[in-house]
Amino acid sequence: MAIPIARIARPLGARSQEKKYTEDHEWIELSSDGTTGTVGISTYAAKSLGDVVYVELPTLDLEVSAGDSMGAVESVKSASDILTPVSGTVIETNGILEEKPSEINKGPEGDGWIAKLKVKDKGELDKLMSGEEYTTFTAE
Repeated sequence: MAIPIARIARPLGARSQEKKYTEDHEWIELSSDGTTGTVGISTYAAKSLGDVVYVELPTLDLEVSAGDSMGAVESVKSASDILTPVSGTVIETNGILEEKPSEINKGPEGDGWIAKLKVKDKGELDKLMSGEEYTTFTAE
């Protein structure tokens, strides 16, 4: 019996869950196992900021609560705190942004991510907006 190629080509755990957004224009994408969240600023926020010239990354092992500042983004137009969407502990930061802060402008919801958190309470994600809700929110 042949095994369908699609089952082999996509390893378990490689997928992540839907991105969720805050009213402050941060996003979080939970890993498929639900324990790690990748955090960044939205495309809308990156466009509003303009050319990013400096990113202050959070320190590793920093414990944060939802809404806490965990870093900052500075652009030619303004500076803005990066607020964590959920509670957790910083387990990784995107060091590329220290040398190339403009990566945020190139891919704010991809390679321009800010940090990864060990999520404390997945239930906090229920308070955040879906992609569709966020699109409506930013259109208002």
